Amino acid sequence: MIPEARQRLRSGATLLNDLRLFSVHPRRQLNVSRPLLGRAAAPRPRPRERVEIPGLEPITYGARSHYVPGLAKPVYPRWEMGHKDPRFYRSPPHQQMALYKEKACYLFNQRTSILEGVRQALWLTKTKQTTGLPSQLLSLAESSANQIADQDERVMNVIKHARFWEMTEMEPPQENYCSTLLHSLLQLCSSLQASHPVLGKRMLAEKYSLTASWNRGEDLFQVRGQNGLLLSSTTPLPPLADRQEVEETENHVLETFYPVSPTIDLQTTHLYSPDRMTTGFCGDYPYPHAHTLYFPEGVDRRNRLRPPQLRAKMIMFCFANALARAHTLYGAAPQTLDQPVCVQAVATDGQNLQLAFFQLNTTDLQHHHGVKNQVWLEEDVPLYESARLLPLIKRKQVEIPAGLVGYQPETFRKFLSLYLHGAV
Repeated sequence: MIPEARQRLRSGATLLNDLRLFSVHPRRQLNVSRPLLGRAAAPRPRPRERVEIPGLEPITYGARSHYVPGLAKPVYPRWEMGHKDPRFYRSPPHQQMALYKEKACYLFNQRTSILEGVRQALWLTKTKQTTGLPSQLLSLAESSANQIADQDERVMNVIKHARFWEMTEMEPPQENYCSTLLHSLLQLCSSLQASHPVLGKRMLAEKYSLTASWNRGEDLFQVRGQNGLLLSSTTPLPPLADRQEVEETENHVLETFYPVSPTIDLQTTHLYSPDRMTTGFCGDYPYPHAHTLYFPEGVDRRNRLRPPQLRAKMIMFCFANALARAHTLYGAAPQTLDQPVCVQAVATDGQNLQLAFFQLNTTDLQHHHGVKNQVWLEEDVPLYESARLLPLIKRKQVEIPAGLVGYQPETFRKFLSLYLHGAV
């Protein structure tokens, strides 16, 4: 009887422990109704405002050293330590800070998702859009001298490495294979350095901070923060549009989206420096010219942008890099640039590519008339159709087979053309 009783006691204790764990979970409480579980916590009440009457001194219980009902709470001066401790630092009010301005500034950062997408970005940057990349740019990778040995086979191995070989999971998360695919493609393109020595005069930077400011109408805008990977070079990119095409942009009318405000979804701040322009690097940096921005979309799980907002982010950060460089070369005065500043951008979600080429023609952005900037966009270019470890079977029929399906070699040639631009 003793072993049986002991076994029953153990099973009863295990059941109690399971019930405790079962009741701790907020969605599994049996003694609380469903509507109560969905309610948010009550907001904390605001502290009462202290009213001071001139000529009257409140009677407090400070001299008695204990609480007395009916008497006011004493106010003691803040204790100041003899040294600075960052753990107990209290920032002053915004109105007392040195950078405080009465006029608000609208910020765009790497997490901004603007409502109108590309249309809003074109209005903010005073830019004319052209669909598709020009043929003189895409033809750079058509020649066999500018291609990689066994190019298609090596690219497919790169995709399989990112989707199948690096992970032991059946469905690898997007934040892992997206970054791996982009870095592997860049490493594959850099293998052409032996035949193109100019590729050795480039540098890939990550987590650099950028700041660019400009006036648009009566509002002040800034682009701040970090943005993906930056491939910089010792020489600038050649422009795609000649002087005649740049002058023809004066007749272009920017598209509006009234009644939606152009500043919608932009962060507002009163702490800023209106003339701050920085590329994120020192003045003696040997690779001062921004070549291509790479955005591995999906790395940040908490902030994933839809394709229209992702393309708008590409335009805004290309514009900011070009504007900061133009400020260094030509000064802060608004003007039409004699030599346009160009920046490229590539964004990928691990399967599709977004390609852009931005040409900064003018820094006179306050008015709608005059010369406009230009951008060429190539949208939703698939690198492959699907990559699965297991086939997708429905009704005993294989709809999507296992492995890499639908590889598009011309997509990688476009990626390679942007990489070789300025070196061929």
